[in-house]
Amino acid sequence: MPELRRDPVIGRWVIISTERGKRPSDFSKEPEPEMGKLCPFCPGNEDKTPPEILAYGNLGRQRNKADWWLRVVPNKFPALQIEGSLNRKGDGMYDKMNGIGAHEVLIETPNHKQEMPDMPDNRIEDILWAYRDRIIDLRRDTRFEYILIFKNKGAAAGASLSHPHSQLIATPMVPVRVRQEMLGGKQYYDYKERCVYCDMIEQELTSNERVVAENDHFVALEPFAPRFPFETWILPKNHDSHFEDLQKPEAFNLSRILKLVMTKIKIALDDPPFNYIIHNSPLKDQPLPYYHWHIEIMPKLSKIAGFEWGTGFYINPTPPEEAAQFLKEAE
Repeated sequence: MPELRRDPVIGRWVIISTERGKRPSDFSKEPEPEMGKLCPFCPGNEDKTPPEILAYGNLGRQRNKADWWLRVVPNKFPALQIEGSLNRKGDGMYDKMNGIGAHEVLIETPNHKQEMPDMPDNRIEDILWAYRDRIIDLRRDTRFEYILIFKNKGAAAGASLSHPHSQLIATPMVPVRVRQEMLGGKQYYDYKERCVYCDMIEQELTSNERVVAENDHFVALEPFAPRFPFETWILPKNHDSHFEDLQKPEAFNLSRILKLVMTKIKIALDDPPFNYIIHNSPLKDQPLPYYHWHIEIMPKLSKIAGFEWGTGFYINPTPPEEAAQFLKEAE
């Protein structure tokens, strides 16, 4: 059973995950499985994964068989365990609880080498619908407070399999990083009675210095103070605090701008490893006037070293204005 432990100084929770320690890739350099028989995510290898939770496939398809174009399965080596109770307790001054949560893998395509820039638009839209479906389903579990959706591409970004996939982890608390964003948004709102993200979008669209792309519903931009070179955010133009509020017109436009941005990053930066995350509101919160869900895309072009770890400062050698222009011109 994994265990969650709370840092008493800054309130950060840490997962002590014994199950993850059983992964061969955690402690040794194993070659990545290639397409076909060795890849557990390729069609025909459905028995190599835990039974699917969700699948989009051809009419008449049998469960856990081929003829799918998207599958969601439990992570075989979960960071958190879905069975059990939280059992919150103290250990002297320290707080801990059982490592309860959900950890799922969304296999984005049956094609072992088809990343987002190469996918049909409607398949990217299906990925977004699957994210939404899983959030709506998991938020019924009263043990969960937050769901993070993320994608790691490439070994340098933490991916252990090369087949295109993203992941979802539900946690019994709201992560510190999200709480910081929400606190900053609320302080801005309390002072100005406006959403900081909405103001950011308006100013960026007016100045057009850091905008990479936009359409009717979304804008992609380089944030004013990026932590990493070519860090790119995608935000809904209309205020919305919950990703799962996504409707068909928005999903259509989000799939298009996500594909466009990922294509530009691939072309301009020579297909780098990257992480992307969806920062959403906590599951039990009502619509929030001060928070705005968004996607953060972070190509792995630089390394975090002692200064960054020790201070929380980030050294970014690429001004966001130059990064935006470089990506905007990439075709």
